[in-house]
Amino acid sequence: MTSDLSSYMTTYKKLIDKELPLFIEKVEMPDTLREAMLYSIHAGGKRIRPILMLATVEAFGHPIEKAIPAACAVEMIHTYSLIHDDLPAMDDDDLRRGKPTNHKVFGEAAAILSGDALLTQSFEIIADSSLTSDQKVEIIKLLAHSAGPGGMVGGQMADLDGEKQELALEKLEYIHHHKTGKLLVFSVIAGAIIAHASDSQRSHLKEFGEHMGLSFQISDDILDVEGDQEKIGKSPGSDENNDKSTYPKLLTLDGAKEKLTFHFEEALKHLSASGIDHDRLQSIAKFIVERDH
Repeated sequence: MTSDLSSYMTTYKKLIDKELPLFIEKVEMPDTLREAMLYSIHAGGKRIRPILMLATVEAFGHPIEKAIPAACAVEMIHTYSLIHDDLPAMDDDDLRRGKPTNHKVFGEAAAILSGDALLTQSFEIIADSSLTSDQKVEIIKLLAHSAGPGGMVGGQMADLDGEKQELALEKLEYIHHHKTGKLLVFSVIAGAIIAHASDSQRSHLKEFGEHMGLSFQISDDILDVEGDQEKIGKSPGSDENNDKSTYPKLLTLDGAKEKLTFHFEEALKHLSASGIDHDRLQSIAKFIVERDH
């Protein structure tokens, strides 16, 4: 990652890290619930989704201020999904980003409720924002779809159903397009809505987001094979040891790298065709593909 992009992402990560807890702290609620929500919010992460949204708004030449609530909202939903993913009934993980998972600290019931709270508050944040009424309705509808049965939750269910079996490539792509890709696509399209993009621009940005989402997951699968344990936060080969279908497993490592290159190049074609100032988004997409953790 270039120093310019590193500085850009660090600046906006700090902005989201500062703004996000404020939405939670101002709501009256039981202390345990607030502590559990803030625990996972403060656990860190790259904040890729909100940064993508803010970068998209900027690519249209618009200021980012009106996009901050929606950017925080999508990070809330991402955080809720991680809390629930870690539960014993799901992936049964003890650590998340090097810290004990939410249910290990607060118990399963509080972890479930803190996830529920983050999910539902995300929509309230968008409704209370300074966007126009039409923008609010469109973004809330898109976020509900992207996070729900037609998006992330549907992808999570398909992932659970596909455990302990070798999946066809089409099924694996369905899982990752929904489980990971939908919120990435949402982040880009929400930024386009806020910036008053044309239908043609939205169409190209949707394709950009979808190809980037698959690139994100293929990169993850490759890192699971050849990544550094300290950087990726888990032992290489953990997906294969857990009998999960991955791109390298289905296509070989070289085949997965070819697929990664294909989706990355397709993403850049659509980004270029959108006609916006795309240098920053292109740099972020390149970071997603080339990252080492």
